[in-house]
Amino acid sequence: MDNEMTLTFLALSENEALARVAVTGFIAQLDPTIDELSEFKTVVSEAVSNAIIHGYEEDGKGIVTVHAKREDDIVTVSVMDKGIGIEDVSRAMEPLFTTKGMMERSGMGFTIMDSFSDQLTVISKWQEGTTVTFTKKFYTVRTAVM
Repeated sequence: MDNEMTLTFLALSENEALARVAVTGFIAQLDPTIDELSEFKTVVSEAVSNAIIHGYEEDGKGIVTVHAKREDDIVTVSVMDKGIGIEDVSRAMEPLFTTKGMMERSGMGFTIMDSFSDQLTVISKWQEGTTVTFTKKFYTVRTAVM
């Protein structure tokens, strides 16, 4: 393993930006392209927002943990909560499915997360929490030129 980090914070919407910035800083040494960086930030934002909004219902008391590890040019990130969990993960991963229809949300973002990562797994137990893990290989300018 080249590097590893863990960030823990309260389930407050403002902390979504904190997670995005921290993980972006973590991958900076890989010299990602603008597209890679944008996609990576989007996946982090979606996963953290789900933990805060759906897992803890924005209670400001629950704890969200983001764990990232880098091995060569591959980064794996897990976003974990101990919130209410997802009753039916397969259904939650459908485009536009949301548990917060009254908030005019357009889905839980799993389709986006899947399209912007190389591998996505969602493990959830009802009333125990959810872990979203995604992996992305970075093709830096140096790698692409060689």
